[in-house]
Amino acid sequence: MCRFAVFAVALCLNLSVSVLANEFRICRYCASATCALEDEGAGSHSARKYAPPRYLDLLHLKLDVTPNFKQRTVTGTTTLEFTPIGKPLTEWQLDAIDLDVKAVRGSVEIEDFTVSRKHLTVTFAKPIAVGEKGTLEIDYSAEPREGLYFRTPEQGYPAEDTHLFTQGEPQLARNWFPCHDYPNERCTTEILCHVPADMTVLSNGKLIEETVTGDMKTVHWRQEKPHVCYLITLVAGYFSKLEDLDREVPLAFYAQPTVAELAANSFGDTAQIMEFFNREIGVPYPWHKYFQVTVRDFRFGGMENTSMTTLAHRTLTPSSYENVKAARIRKLDAHEMAHQWFGDLVTCKDWSHLWLNEGFATYYSHLYEGDKFGRDALLYDMYCDATEDVLPKHKDRRPIVYNRYQDPIEQFDFRVYPKGSWVLHMLRSQLGEQLYRDIVKTYLERHAFTSVTTADFVKVIEELSGRSFDRFFDQWVYHPRHPSLKVKYKWLAKEKLARVTVEQTQKVDDEVLLYEFPTTLRFIVDEQSIDHPIDITQKKQDFFVALPKQPTIVRFDPEYTVLADVDFDKSDKLLLAQLENGKDVIGRILAANALADRATAKSLAAVGKTLREDPFYGVQIKAAEALAKVKKDEAFAELKAAVSDDNARVRLAVVEALGKHFSSEAMDLLIEISRQADNPAIAAESIKALGKYSDSKALDAVREQLKSKSFRNELLVAAINAMGMQKTSDWWEVIAEVIDAQEATFSARGLGECLKQLATVGHHVESSEARQSIEQFLRRYLEHPKRQVRVAAIDALGKLGESRSLAVLDSLADEDRNDAVSRAANKALKTVRERAPLVTKEITELRKLVGELRDESKKLREEVDELKSKEEAAK
Repeated sequence: MCRFAVFAVALCLNLSVSVLANEFRICRYCASATCALEDEGAGSHSARKYAPPRYLDLLHLKLDVTPNFKQRTVTGTTTLEFTPIGKPLTEWQLDAIDLDVKAVRGSVEIEDFTVSRKHLTVTFAKPIAVGEKGTLEIDYSAEPREGLYFRTPEQGYPAEDTHLFTQGEPQLARNWFPCHDYPNERCTTEILCHVPADMTVLSNGKLIEETVTGDMKTVHWRQEKPHVCYLITLVAGYFSKLEDLDREVPLAFYAQPTVAELAANSFGDTAQIMEFFNREIGVPYPWHKYFQVTVRDFRFGGMENTSMTTLAHRTLTPSSYENVKAARIRKLDAHEMAHQWFGDLVTCKDWSHLWLNEGFATYYSHLYEGDKFGRDALLYDMYCDATEDVLPKHKDRRPIVYNRYQDPIEQFDFRVYPKGSWVLHMLRSQLGEQLYRDIVKTYLERHAFTSVTTADFVKVIEELSGRSFDRFFDQWVYHPRHPSLKVKYKWLAKEKLARVTVEQTQKVDDEVLLYEFPTTLRFIVDEQSIDHPIDITQKKQDFFVALPKQPTIVRFDPEYTVLADVDFDKSDKLLLAQLENGKDVIGRILAANALADRATAKSLAAVGKTLREDPFYGVQIKAAEALAKVKKDEAFAELKAAVSDDNARVRLAVVEALGKHFSSEAMDLLIEISRQADNPAIAAESIKALGKYSDSKALDAVREQLKSKSFRNELLVAAINAMGMQKTSDWWEVIAEVIDAQEATFSARGLGECLKQLATVGHHVESSEARQSIEQFLRRYLEHPKRQVRVAAIDALGKLGESRSLAVLDSLADEDRNDAVSRAANKALKTVRERAPLVTKEITELRKLVGELRDESKKLREEVDELKSKEEAAK
């Protein structure tokens, strides 16, 4: 069948060509672990990625920009100072996505320049010699879809909060100025920004001057120490300055006027965090200042721009949340500041070594928790990272250092954050704290203001320790997974020997190794600890330890120094003693989990006592989670007895656990909490938990919240989430009416969540007419001024699964773009097609052929465009 016949058949079958052509489109953004695993399972088709070549040394970058808040555009001039490396420079290709370049000037003669959707290429009339300095000036304008973001009244934001901000990581700076947008190049920078005179402008480095001319202001910032382009930041608009401490390093906090009053509840630890890092790292804070600034609807929690961190405005919360959100905000504060050393002072050379940025920042935020609250807090954070984020990903076949990704954003996952943090924790445990500090200090001092790889860090470790760490990094960093261990203990009474058997149970192959590592066995005899160091080197090993008498507690890796999934079956007697050991926080957590699994009256009573009385909140939380898994009246009774704990984090964990039980008594208790809890987070959790009940009392309690007033509508959003859990068609009209009536009161995130829940309920609606109404309702939000809402509407259409949405989703899935809208549209298209009715083999082949035809058509268009450009240049 010829290609044109394919089109004819498609039209005869009333199949949308545009829809068919997208049937086999490859997703260009794959942030989820599921996608990554699918790629790996398919043979890892992505080509290896390496740092691009540096044909020149970029010395200085100057931006002179004027934003237009009404049109949401920016015009400006970028000035680049450079010198060629290695060989004379005849051409320079800069990253520049959809920039409208007006003119290019230079200190040397320029023969020509060409602009594509992704690059600006400058051709010099004569080669520029190695070592010769050159300057390039580029006049341009842009209407960025990524990299620079406006928040204006036209988009639904308060006029008094009007502002813009930038986000460069991983490779988004190219969307608003031409540059070498990769972390293997760094330079000094400066920004001049022209805004209305009553606005504030913030950027990297030192404030040089502010000048007012008429109703406009020019603000000049200069970063005098070199950094990479993705760390360049610009924030401009209306802000309240909340704090400016008179210190050697100036500290200040800026927030939108409408939320400024909340800042005091959120970032009170900043000065103490800096003091701790200066002491722990041993290298003084390396930049001129440290500012923090909140921005509206930031997609991440924070971004560590050099000398100035950008934060999501949702990090600001009222005091009614108590400590529920304070811990997360404090850890974010520490994480972003740690980046000023790890990621800014030294930066990963390419994205495969991203753990050198994110793993360090994650670990040092945990170290601050340990310094502030004690070692138990540090170990608890490591436990949560391991059990919640790393160990469950045992099927993932990608190592920490990995360069077969499709898009750099795929690297920002559990491997570089919590697993990278664990690598450092294991190093610190094996080296000793002081030697570890000396190594980190030397590493930073030696590589300050440069880009690094893992080998640079390893070299310093081996140099200062005198030991080889090849095996350590090979198994933990360059290969995937972690060890799975089965541990058994037996007391040999006649010999007075403890026998401990350790077996590695992970499947070993070319990718997953048999691990070797040191650890410790600990025995408690007459309340005295007896430690026995061991080395795990084989698949299965027996260790015999002579003891004066039978131990009351037996612990494997008692200091929690190894990232491993450990299955250690013990008697109730050993576990009950371990649960009472106040010196062993991880031991108590492990005992609570194991005893809850036994589910006897005695074991549940012991876990319940721990929930109510343990001195450390983390153990209480894990005891509540353990009881949540036991669907017995005794477990429920223990949870009920703890609903009034003094610690809000513990109360929240108890309510979450109650939500996993299903009984009329649990329902009544959740209804009571939903009506009486003063803490919005706890009330919201109880409301969501009512979603699995069809009882009229529960439904009435959920309905009550539809008229509630709460911070950022958290209780109303919780009620709509509860409706979504019903998975019935009854709620869709109610949800749509609430969205219609209260749209202006929702945050972008809250509104987006409500749209998704409407789609979840709508998916169960049988009436074709009603489903069409829901689909049309969701379509309205595809043109919402807030991008976060548009993306949520796209996700909702995917959840709804209506084939009538394919055409509109296809129109949004621009494969030449890699922005949030295009990524969401591609994902939604895939979801809708998976839910569509099965089609015949002939139509499947037809879709495949049309997809191939579209690919060929696109390639042909690109070739024609190139020919036209060359013809115009020749004229």
